Amino acid sequence: MQIPASAAAHLRPPELWGGIECTVARIHDATRNQIAETGHLQREHDLDLIAALGIRTLRYPVLWETISPDAPDQCNWQWHDGRLGRVRELGISPIAGLVHHGSGPRYTSLVDPAFPQLLAGHAANVAVRYPWIEKYTPVNEPLTTARFSGLYGHWYPHGKDDYAIFLRALINQCRAVALAMQAVRRVNPAAQLVQTEDLGKAFSTPKLQYQADHENQRRWLSLDLLCGRVDGQHEWYTRFLKYGISPSELAFFVDQPCPPDIIGINHYLTSERYLDHRLKMFPKYHHSGNQRDRYADVEAVRIDFDVRPTGPEARLREAWERYRLPLAVTEVHHGNTRDEQLRWLAEVWHAAQRLKAQGVDLRAVTIWSLFGCVDWNTLLTQRNGFYESGAFDVRSDPPRPTAVADAAKALATTGSFDHPVLDHAGWWHRHERFYNPPDAAPSWAAVVAQPRRIVIAGANGTLGRAFSRICTARGLEHELLSRSEMDITNPVAVEAALEWHRPWAVINAAGYVRVKDAEQDQENCFRENAYGAEVLAYACARHGIPYIIFSSDLVFDGTLGRPYVESDAVHPDGVYGRSKAAGEMLVRAAHPDALVIRTSAFFGPWDQYNFVHLTLRALAEGKLVNASDSIRVSPTYVPDLVHATLDLLIDRSSGIWHLVNQGAISWHELAERAADAAGIAVSGLIRSDGGNISTALKSERGLLLPPLEDALRRYVNEAEFLL
Repeated sequence: MQIPASAAAHLRPPELWGGIECTVARIHDATRNQIAETGHLQREHDLDLIAALGIRTLRYPVLWETISPDAPDQCNWQWHDGRLGRVRELGISPIAGLVHHGSGPRYTSLVDPAFPQLLAGHAANVAVRYPWIEKYTPVNEPLTTARFSGLYGHWYPHGKDDYAIFLRALINQCRAVALAMQAVRRVNPAAQLVQTEDLGKAFSTPKLQYQADHENQRRWLSLDLLCGRVDGQHEWYTRFLKYGISPSELAFFVDQPCPPDIIGINHYLTSERYLDHRLKMFPKYHHSGNQRDRYADVEAVRIDFDVRPTGPEARLREAWERYRLPLAVTEVHHGNTRDEQLRWLAEVWHAAQRLKAQGVDLRAVTIWSLFGCVDWNTLLTQRNGFYESGAFDVRSDPPRPTAVADAAKALATTGSFDHPVLDHAGWWHRHERFYNPPDAAPSWAAVVAQPRRIVIAGANGTLGRAFSRICTARGLEHELLSRSEMDITNPVAVEAALEWHRPWAVINAAGYVRVKDAEQDQENCFRENAYGAEVLAYACARHGIPYIIFSSDLVFDGTLGRPYVESDAVHPDGVYGRSKAAGEMLVRAAHPDALVIRTSAFFGPWDQYNFVHLTLRALAEGKLVNASDSIRVSPTYVPDLVHATLDLLIDRSSGIWHLVNQGAISWHELAERAADAAGIAVSGLIRSDGGNISTALKSERGLLLPPLEDALRRYVNEAEFLL
């Protein structure tokens, strides 16, 4: 049967687009530049990595602030000529972004009356320089930027609850969009406007319904303006006039509408909000209010309430029903663990597929933040270096593809992708998401009848139990096995366990851990750490199962004089170190794709038997503590170790990785810093000498764990047995 072309278009999956986080935002007297902070500014090869994913449409910065920072008629095109030339060579169509959460160069601002005409001048320059570019986003998320700059005080000019600043910034940006597109179309009449906006929705308790209604009207303003809808009958018309926007300024949009060729919806888990007057039920950082009421403003996904629907499909449908213009999801990003990133991408993709199948003209879904972003957890207002990876992790050089890259390649080429972590729903569907959980847990955390699982060996060890706890929190189906359930030194027992549980991955957290005892117990030490690791490796290799083992800094003798990296030759000094080195060699021979994690001196919040806990408890009790000031190590916080290992597992990484919190330190310094973080006096701490050695580790493959100081701060807050 011949399928009509229009119907066939609905059956095809959406296109997969890509985007690079490129915000240039002014915050007081400083400017944040995300392409500099993520390193894309210096890495032209990034474009080849994107092309290799099969992405052929890319949101890309041609930002006003970077081309004409000092004067409108002074343009530096060198960087953009090279990058856009390479984009064109690779067969990628760019969507040129001209202002991205910025307020323009220093000689203007969002509230400058000249801002629209000045941006139109930049747009004309871009169109003349690159007449082959077909798609433009002159201003990214004008409503969101106006809110953050005029209502919430985050970005310049830092208006706080100031509707005059908010509406002036909004009008200026929308007029700039219209004038910019006029300028571009004088050069390229076929140029298209892809207008992006973060389209959330507010829900509330009955008492605050008036505020939710206000915000739900407000969320459409940028698109309503561009589409010429803000006339005298519009519900916000009089409010515009009240705060200084003239009738002629509003008439401009009615007389010369600039409807988007594609409406780009940027939807995040935080986009939908719930307003609740019961302040005591929520953390103080969620407390907000207006001139009438105080209330908590929280993520709607964390509230158990009856109003539905929520989520990306509902918001996309609303935009379609309101405007009947082509849609695209122009940002999909979730700054969380790798499994949750994949689950969010899958949810948005499936929503887009369903809408497209129902006749919605939904063109594409965009993997945003391909190279990650920095400090977006504080909306760029703090410089903490908090990095969220995307399809690539720039903490490796060159950037390391993650499982999101694998998903992108699959979606771009086949329209679908699969991963075992998708057998469970994201945290935003699980019971633990609620601030005030209902009595009964819902039954829909798993999305398949028999979720694929991970097998973890080492039920009685600190590391095995930590993996089980964190896998549970991350919605990763798993089985934590004891020696009686799977003796890793017994090939028959291993084969039987794998046949019974049929895991998609195996984590070997078992082994001999008593370093001093190993000198008199060499046979048992080698049986567990070398032979047992090899037995499990052979079995996993036969079944094609990803496999992880844990090794130690003690595969090195500590005499190198600098932190050891993955490529350094092992040279153990002692039975325990030799057993771990032997285990590494045997495992890599038996299972070349195995993941070998070297770590050091780990401490965790759920274990009393580690140096940090024992030291703090002793000092708190007034006891003396001897700690070496001449042996240097790389302490590792167990939750950080486990999370990073699971991300690497999901990414299907292999080979040797050093996973430690950043910073080489002596045992004495570790005791001092831990005590300082816990507020405990160190008068009982005594320096001792243990020989001038350092088995500190560092990674040449990527620094995936945060600094030690950050880990110690979190340990003090999270430890179950601190005192």
